[in-house]
Amino acid sequence: MMYVNLCDLVSFQMKRLSVLPQQCLLLMTCLLMALEAVPIDIDKTKVKAEGQVEGEKVENPDTGLYYDEYLRQVIDVLETDKHFREKLQTADIEEIKSGKLSRELDLVSHHVRTRLDELKRQEVARLRMLIKAKMDSVQDTGIDHQALLKQFEHLNHQNPDTFEPKDLDMLIKAATSDLENYDKTRHEEFKKYEMMKEHERREYLKTLDEEKRKREESKFEEMKKKHGDHPKVHHPGSKDQLKEVWEEADGLDPNEFDPKTFFKLHDVNNDGFLDEQELEALFTKELEKVYDPKNEEDDMVEMEEERLRMREHVMNEVDINKDRLVTLEEFLRATEKKEFLEPDSWETLDQQQLFTEDELKEFENHISQQEDELRKKAEELQKQKEELQRQHDQLQAQKQELQQVVKQMEQKKLQQGNPPAGPGGELKIQPPGEHKAGDAPQHPAGGDQPLPPGHAQEPAVRNDQLTNP
Repeated sequence: MMYVNLCDLVSFQMKRLSVLPQQCLLLMTCLLMALEAVPIDIDKTKVKAEGQVEGEKVENPDTGLYYDEYLRQVIDVLETDKHFREKLQTADIEEIKSGKLSRELDLVSHHVRTRLDELKRQEVARLRMLIKAKMDSVQDTGIDHQALLKQFEHLNHQNPDTFEPKDLDMLIKAATSDLENYDKTRHEEFKKYEMMKEHERREYLKTLDEEKRKREESKFEEMKKKHGDHPKVHHPGSKDQLKEVWEEADGLDPNEFDPKTFFKLHDVNNDGFLDEQELEALFTKELEKVYDPKNEEDDMVEMEEERLRMREHVMNEVDINKDRLVTLEEFLRATEKKEFLEPDSWETLDQQQLFTEDELKEFENHISQQEDELRKKAEELQKQKEELQRQHDQLQAQKQELQQVVKQMEQKKLQQGNPPAGPGGELKIQPPGEHKAGDAPQHPAGGDQPLPPGHAQEPAVRNDQLTNP
């Protein structure tokens, strides 16, 4: 059995987001294995290669999965368990796919299991928070988190507290299912991209008068012709295409072309395979014949689609066991085929019909339906805005009426000699002869204390009574 440095392999797989089932399973296993790379007996003095720092850790790019961080953390934790790593060294893809490897989780250390339990609880809490945020955004109530968690297939939602073998099995299968559809999804998105370009072009032409429309049509045809005027593109994976790389990229004598040396030279990570990233690097020279970012007529989105098509074609022709990796044996066997020496011509994207008129019409109808829905929603929002404004104006009018009534009552009280009342009903102005609350009343002249009950108070003596006998 040939052991390879699978960490480098999955680093690429996660970059490309285009992994088939077998490779998706490797996504879960590669970072758990730390195996030595296959030695290469190539004369490095003849080639130009960038140095690689020994022991340098390559950071894997985001897979694009909504549970990418959870996937990475589980892999990192499992990688720390020696027993699990040893089992992985002898496991094949079928054992991983069948769930046999997942059962080995019962034998990992307590520390690893505890850490996995913690990761799962964090992931469940994150998903619940996302669900709540989504439901709150549509003002829904009575959220059943347990029911909504069923839509997430990368963990066992029935047991939110502990990480079990079933969780590892589900994570592997979910990653396999999600990642294997990326190539298909990318093709579909590219097709939509091209149809949207054509739709917008036609809509723009409708806004022009006859003369301007003719000029735009003429310019469009001229750009298409200019884009199609490029050197011949060699069939990807053919001898002519590889020899061109050998000569122009590697700087070697084309008369000394050797497939085995070529393979080892372009096995950049020295793992004994040509992976998808290493294959796509071989097509750069061909793509540069057709696409230049400086040219207005060249679309870089189309260039990446062309690169993807080239890589898929070579994989279909060379990859015998369909594991999305090309071994030296598979590569050499492909060089013995007639197609390697006498390939068919390669049609670039500009030579193909990317969509039909019927497909474009259906796409435009879909856009029209979406626009109608958005228009209806906009009208509903406008009506709601107008209703809220009407209610606001009504409340403002009522407020003004109440303020006017209060003002009139205040003025009436002043005219009648009654002081205006404060907010709590208290008097704002103290009338003559009345005392404020808390003020001590004045006592009769000649005494400091009030008379006891039952005693009448004698009238006060005036000054004129004191002077007249």
